[in-house]
Amino acid sequence: MSRRILITGGAGFIGSHLSERLIAMGNEVLCVDNYFTGRRENIAGLFGNPRFETLRHDITFPLYVEVDAIFNLACPASPIHYQFDPVQTTKTSVMGAINMLGLAKRLKVPIVQASTSEVYGDPQQHPQQESYWGNVNPIGPRACYDEGKRCAETLFFDYRRQHGMDAKVVRIFNTYGPRMLENDGRVVSNFIVQALKGEPITVFGDGSQTRSFCYVDDLVEGLIKMLDTPPEVSGPINLGNPGEFTIRQLAEKIIAMTGSKAKVEYRNLPEDDPKMRKPDITKAQNVLGWGPTIALDKGLEPTIAYFRKRLAQ
Repeated sequence: MSRRILITGGAGFIGSHLSERLIAMGNEVLCVDNYFTGRRENIAGLFGNPRFETLRHDITFPLYVEVDAIFNLACPASPIHYQFDPVQTTKTSVMGAINMLGLAKRLKVPIVQASTSEVYGDPQQHPQQESYWGNVNPIGPRACYDEGKRCAETLFFDYRRQHGMDAKVVRIFNTYGPRMLENDGRVVSNFIVQALKGEPITVFGDGSQTRSFCYVDDLVEGLIKMLDTPPEVSGPINLGNPGEFTIRQLAEKIIAMTGSKAKVEYRNLPEDDPKMRKPDITKAQNVLGWGPTIALDKGLEPTIAYFRKRLAQ
């Protein structure tokens, strides 16, 4: 059955891949984006498709449209971008959630919130389970994003309890793939761009901190599976790849795969930067029947090819 699905942040890295996948499945997509970090070129391949529509809009303002389901992905997700205007970041997470929940309530449609592993802060539990409440600095430089997303989750569960809504939450762990912004300061894009340019690979801290990297196609599959769960499924559910790598291992892997002669340079670790990040995906496996299928080496190949092409332009 074809549905008309609203994706806020639809021109972003994840949103554009989700748009393509939903349209390929026969749905209509209304892509809403204010283009702060989203790019028109990310969705250029969908222009002219009769099932795709785009609307420039900031979700901190109400939106009045008719749709059958909503994915709320709008929010800058990398420290460089969300710290550029921290007040606006918090407003996007909180007021954006209120506006999208209000829309879903009026239309009586399911809504999925793209939350984040950052709600766990610098975790004292490893791997991180959904029942863990986190270890977040509420007044630090990352709080605009961490606490904004935590408040959005609060709103989703309060709307569920108070209004009986089909509101769902997924927590997205580090995701990578083509269409990441080359200047977003995230570790995968940073390392690939530096390696391809032959610049020093900047590793913050001693490189022993860990991350788990999920390829974007796997993540999109998990998002769609979450939308299709019965109304009694609320989450939160972790979506990520539990394969765990140190930052140093990632740097060495990317240097080898790009054939770069770049050297690793160590710098001071930023404030509140998490030392470990690994999802427990037992819930995703049991509730959604979902698990990642694309290994890091496999996913890095098209990601490196994408950045190689962009840097050649």
